[in-house]
Amino acid sequence: MIATIGKIYRFMGRHRSKIWGTFAFGLFNAVSRSLELGALLAVLNALVAGGLTRAVMWQSLFIMLASIAGKFIFGYIAQLLRNQCGFLAAADKRVEIGDRIKKMPMGYFNEHALGGITATLTTTLFDIENMAPLVLEKLFSGALDVLLLTSVLAIFDWRISLLVLLGTLCFFAMNGILQKRACTAAPRRQAAQAKLAEAALEYIQGMGVVKAFGLEGGAGRKIAGAIDDSRTFNTGLEVAFVLPIALQQMVLRGFSVVVVLASLIFYFNGTMTLSTCLTMLVASFFVYGALETAGSMSSMLRNLDYSIDKVLALENAPIMDVDGRDIAPENFDIVCEEVGFSYEEKPTLRGISLTIPQNTTTAIVGPSGSGKTTLCHLISRFWDVNSGSIRMGGEDVRHYSLDALLKNISMVFQSVYLFNDTIENNIKFGMPDATRAEVIAAAKAAQCHDFIAVLPQGYDTVIGEGGATLSGGEKQRVSIARALLKDAPIIIFDEATANIDPENEEKLQGAIEALTHGKTIIMIAHRLKTVRRAHQIVVLDGGEIVQQGGHGTLIEADGIYRDFVQMRRQAIGWKLGT
Repeated sequence: MIATIGKIYRFMGRHRSKIWGTFAFGLFNAVSRSLELGALLAVLNALVAGGLTRAVMWQSLFIMLASIAGKFIFGYIAQLLRNQCGFLAAADKRVEIGDRIKKMPMGYFNEHALGGITATLTTTLFDIENMAPLVLEKLFSGALDVLLLTSVLAIFDWRISLLVLLGTLCFFAMNGILQKRACTAAPRRQAAQAKLAEAALEYIQGMGVVKAFGLEGGAGRKIAGAIDDSRTFNTGLEVAFVLPIALQQMVLRGFSVVVVLASLIFYFNGTMTLSTCLTMLVASFFVYGALETAGSMSSMLRNLDYSIDKVLALENAPIMDVDGRDIAPENFDIVCEEVGFSYEEKPTLRGISLTIPQNTTTAIVGPSGSGKTTLCHLISRFWDVNSGSIRMGGEDVRHYSLDALLKNISMVFQSVYLFNDTIENNIKFGMPDATRAEVIAAAKAAQCHDFIAVLPQGYDTVIGEGGATLSGGEKQRVSIARALLKDAPIIIFDEATANIDPENEEKLQGAIEALTHGKTIIMIAHRLKTVRRAHQIVVLDGGEIVQQGGHGTLIEADGIYRDFVQMRRQAIGWKLGT
């Protein structure tokens, strides 16, 4: 328990002072509660002595009012600090993890399911921000209440004080059993929550495939199973805690009864006064109240312990930008030297040596799985090479900070992702401080101003998650506008025109020409007229460079490139029979 409490405390980071504030006002709150016993004692003493006067009544009333006011004021402040601590600490962690995710190698997301990461940032942190400060406060206030009341009772009768203390020790013994149960159940609950998040994301993201193949029943069964597992584990978690929590309560209630019986015995054998006996009888009903609440809350400790471990695992995930420097390259030549890379145990690139001079266009072609996209990702440092090196401006890309490297590179992907935001903000993603005039200029150059202008709110139109309300060609042109606005000296095209319909192809080609003027271009392309204009063509097969040169040279040689050109010409010349 102590280790978990320490872990929660450390998790709060720069907001730990609010925890101490919560404890301080919790102390004042506990003192305010103990005043109730003082008021009651004054009345009982007066009744027993037969001297209950108005002065005593007013005195007791004043003490009770002070107790009520203290509980309200100090309890409110303690709760406010507690909630602020949880929400602010969780917000800090989300921001820290968000910043770290940008620096993680893309391989991390291949090895860790998106649903698990999502569950950690949502459900897991939600549990922590709501429960962690509350559990700490209740445990502290519960222990403090018992300590204060035990000290007060000791003034009147040390024997009753010892009984209360013995009950407290028995309570903590039962709490140890509860913690063992929680230690077993918490990881299973977290796994079920992660599985549910994964299934929900998969179901929603794959809805098009589900409908297209009539798989509503099968896909529905998977998410229904995940929901059922989550329900089962959460219910099981509660059931597992019922008996230990009930035993804790029985121990405390049992010792309350023992305090009543002991007080009566001491009174009848003449070792306790009537007023003290009556005080002990009343005190027995609320001496364990706060501790009982703390006991029920302590069942969350192990779940919080495991939740914090999940967050810390994500927060401490490996990153690539550790010692990077903000380097400003003198030129934008790109040199790959004996580059090797593997996805887990599968070799993808072997001994790639390639020079891409500044302000030239390099086309990369090759069959599927030959390593074209991987090479582009290594240049932009989505991953780090396993062997060899990639240099930009004479400096290894691993020596750059990621921000310094990527501000020199714009990427236009085949699969464009647009955010659930306005078109203007999606274009400004390449330059957040851009003006509306600069956004419009980029959109015009990217051939997308005309279709934006006729949308309901123009550039302020929210386009939905993933750009769902736009066609493929429109999304592609918006992504080019984004790259134009960034105005980076190096442009990487990853099959950006592969799936564009003929209607949009001419406009897209115009957008690409505007984007690529005076830039260093690396393009993965299958369209013949795009490839043949490149300064150099690199042909990959099986993760190796098998051909390299200009179109004229490669078309004369036997090999993959000539076969590629012939297949493209046949596809272009193919017509329906009459």
